[in-house]
Amino acid sequence: MTDPAPRSVRSGASVKVSGVARVGRRTKDLAKRIRPGEIAIIDHIDLDTVATESLIEAGVAAVVNASACISGRYPNVGPLLLPAAGVPVVDEVGSEIMDLIADGAQVSIVDGAVIVDDATVATGTVEDMDSLTATLEESRASMGDELERFAANTLEYLRREGHLLVDDPDIPDIPIDFRGRQVLIVVRGIDYKQDLQLLERSGYLREQRPLLIAVDGGADALLALGKVPDLILGDMDSVSEKALRCGATIVVHGYADGRAPGSERLDELGVEHLVFASTGTSEDIAMLIAYEMGAELIVAVGTHNSMADFLDKGRAGMASTFLVRMKVGPILVDAKGVNRLYDSRVRKRDLLFLVLAAVFAMVVITLMSDPVRLVLRGLLLSFR
Repeated sequence: MTDPAPRSVRSGASVKVSGVARVGRRTKDLAKRIRPGEIAIIDHIDLDTVATESLIEAGVAAVVNASACISGRYPNVGPLLLPAAGVPVVDEVGSEIMDLIADGAQVSIVDGAVIVDDATVATGTVEDMDSLTATLEESRASMGDELERFAANTLEYLRREGHLLVDDPDIPDIPIDFRGRQVLIVVRGIDYKQDLQLLERSGYLREQRPLLIAVDGGADALLALGKVPDLILGDMDSVSEKALRCGATIVVHGYADGRAPGSERLDELGVEHLVFASTGTSEDIAMLIAYEMGAELIVAVGTHNSMADFLDKGRAGMASTFLVRMKVGPILVDAKGVNRLYDSRVRKRDLLFLVLAAVFAMVVITLMSDPVRLVLRGLLLSFR
C-alpha cells in the first residue's frame, strides 16, 4: 500500500497515540459504544458541540475525522472542546479512511499519519486550540453567505408549511392531562445536563412538579437525575431501552408521508407506542403537543434557540423551528431564564439569623415560665 500524499498542516502540534479504532459514520451512535482509551474514526463535517461532548465523556484517546471539524461555513465552537480536554485531533484525512480501517483494528497516530500494520493508510492535519481558533475566526467572515442560504430555506419552508401557524395538528390520543400544568421539555442539546441540575438545585422541579417531556436521549438525562419522564418523543435512535421501559407514554415522531422508522425498534422490544407524523424536528413536535393540549407554561432545556444552534444542528434551515416558536412563544421560556428567576435557596447568613432568633425566643420563653423559674431557684439554693 502506498502512503497517501500529506495534506496541509495548520498546527505545529505533535501527536503520538495508539489504541483500538472505533469506526462510525454517525458520531452520536459511535459515542455509545466506544470505550475509554479507544480512537474515534468519524466522518462528521462541522462537528457539533453535543457530539463533541459525547466523545469526550466516552473517554476517547483521539479523534480522527474524515471531514473538517470546522468547515468555515459558520463559527462552530464545538471542536474547540477536544484540545481543551486534551484529546488529540487529526482532521480532514479523507472519506476513504472509513473503508480502509476495520472497526476494532489496532491503529497508531503519529503526527498527522494514521498507521495500521506499519502502513500509513491516511494522513491529515493535526489540530490544536490555536489552529481551530484561527479557522473559527476565518469562518466569521463567511457567515453572511450561510445566513443567506438559511433565510432562503426558511422562506421556502414558510411558503409550504405556513399553515402550521393556524391549523390544529392531528395529535394522537395521548393519555396525559396537560391543562393548566407547567411542562418541562428536555432535549439532548447544549448545556442540557447543567441546566437540569440547576433546575433541581433551585427547587423548581420539586416545588412546581412540571410534566416531563423527553426528546429521545433527554429521557436518560432525566432518569440520571432521578426523574421519570411522563412522555418520551422522538425517532427513538438515541434513547436507552431502560428509558423506553420506564413507564412513560411513548410517541414516535414519524415522517409526513406516514413512515415511522422508530416504530420498528419499539415493535421488536414489545413496547407500546403512538405515532405522530409531522414535519419539523422532534423538539418542535414536543412543543406543539404541550401547547395544543393546554399547557400553562413550557420550560425548554437543551433546545435550539440561536442561529449558531440551528446551524450546529446541521439541518438545511430548521425553518420549522421558527414557525413553532412563533406559535408557542407566549408560553415558552428557556431553562436558563427560569434558573435566574426561580431561586428558592436560603443564604447561610439568613439561616444563621433564623437559628439565633429561634434560640433567643426559646430562652425568653423558658425564663418567663414560672415552673422553670422555680427549678432554677431551687438549683441556686442548693449550691449555697
